[in-house]
Amino acid sequence: MTTTTQDVEMKDNNQTPPQSIVSATTSTLQHLKEIAALIDTGSYTKEVRRVARAVRLTVGIRQKLTASVVASFLDFALGPGSEAHARLSSFVPKSDEHDMEVDTASSTSLAASKHVPVELEIYCYFIVLLFLIDQKKYNEAKACSSASIARLKSLNKRTIDVIASRLYFYYSLSYEMTGDLAEIRGTLLSLHHSATLRHDELGQETLLNLLLRNYLHYNLYDQAEKLRSKAPRFEAHSNQQFCRYLFYLGKIRTIQLEYTDAKESLLQAARKAPVAALGFRVQCNKWAILVRLLLGEIPERSIFMQKGMEKALRPYFELTNAVRIGDLELFRNVQEKFSKTFSEDRTHNLIVRLRHNVIRTGLRNISISYSRISLTDVAQKLRLNSANPVADAESIVAKAIRDGAIDATIDHKNGYMVSKETGDIYSTNEPQNAFNSRIAFCLNMHNEAVRALRFPPNTHREKESEEKRREMKQQEEELAKYMAEEDDDDF
Repeated sequence: MTTTTQDVEMKDNNQTPPQSIVSATTSTLQHLKEIAALIDTGSYTKEVRRVARAVRLTVGIRQKLTASVVASFLDFALGPGSEAHARLSSFVPKSDEHDMEVDTASSTSLAASKHVPVELEIYCYFIVLLFLIDQKKYNEAKACSSASIARLKSLNKRTIDVIASRLYFYYSLSYEMTGDLAEIRGTLLSLHHSATLRHDELGQETLLNLLLRNYLHYNLYDQAEKLRSKAPRFEAHSNQQFCRYLFYLGKIRTIQLEYTDAKESLLQAARKAPVAALGFRVQCNKWAILVRLLLGEIPERSIFMQKGMEKALRPYFELTNAVRIGDLELFRNVQEKFSKTFSEDRTHNLIVRLRHNVIRTGLRNISISYSRISLTDVAQKLRLNSANPVADAESIVAKAIRDGAIDATIDHKNGYMVSKETGDIYSTNEPQNAFNSRIAFCLNMHNEAVRALRFPPNTHREKESEEKRREMKQQEEELAKYMAEEDDDDF
């Protein structure tokens, strides 16, 4: 009998949710209601900043969203029985906690009191989509995002643009996670066209980045460059979207062999990226390291030692070391050791291009060390694994001489590479030119500092303001005198 009583008590305890869970759920739901009120006010006053603030506040409670909270919020915002409520509720799994939700009986539905603004309806799509993606229910997220895009196509309000840009991003993300990114390319192009006609610049830059990502995902670099070059120009509104654009532009420029422009774009994207976006900054640094290596530069060691990036950049550190030494065998070993990592980063093709840089660096070291060396020894030191390494070494040396990488000649008859003696550099004009450029830089800085001391900022404006005040005072006195004379004439 005692055992039965204990079992009943244990079942009762299991049926009652802990007080902490109930309070957390209530707190999250209350936050969502406050955000809904903010959106409602923004819709009524047509203030975009209020809607943007509501989206930012949602990020803070994103991790606290549960099925019961989302379902209760849909009941509050849309009201049971509406078409939007029925559509969105089908994506939210049923929960027992929703039936016994606290403050459901005491709270009144926002939809019952007045007409639901479209901004709040679109926000409900956003909340449900966030919940589904965080729960990794990507198929349901695809359906929900497609429904939200279909609803957005019939709306043209600037107060919706901020939420719409987020929906575009998660629409693309849900299809990317399921491997169906190519299916939505036509839809994204249509949305970008509509955003351009409606002067929705935030939507334009978001959709442009999504289209570039779509093309680059399938290695369609030519199409991505055509779209980027023909897209309308406008001032960036979102720092995150601008960073993404710079990153995609850097990747396109790298594939097109425009390494200088690519380096500038990638480094700028890494600098402008938020500190919290660690994964994005890691990707930017990986591509920037390879671009600098392709340019013949050796990145500083501090780049590989950045906080939180040491492990991710370790393969690229060893690759840089192999390029710096000019050891082709070490380069091959690093390439094989981290082949999986390079394939996942989609940088394998760029690393193949680095083989020529490794050979050139090794050849430069050989030309400095030896005044004369046989082509057979050159092939052995470069570790050329080919059918005819001597012929390959001869062609490599000839190309390096033609490009100006080394100062040497080839003795074809005896099969030697003869390096020219390095003269005294101080007997040339190079030190003089170097010192001249440094002195000119220092003089220019000194002149700018002197000008800044002589002419403090805004001094001319203060003088102008004093003169204007004096003129205005004089005009007022003349006007008062003239009015007094007119009064005397009237009398």
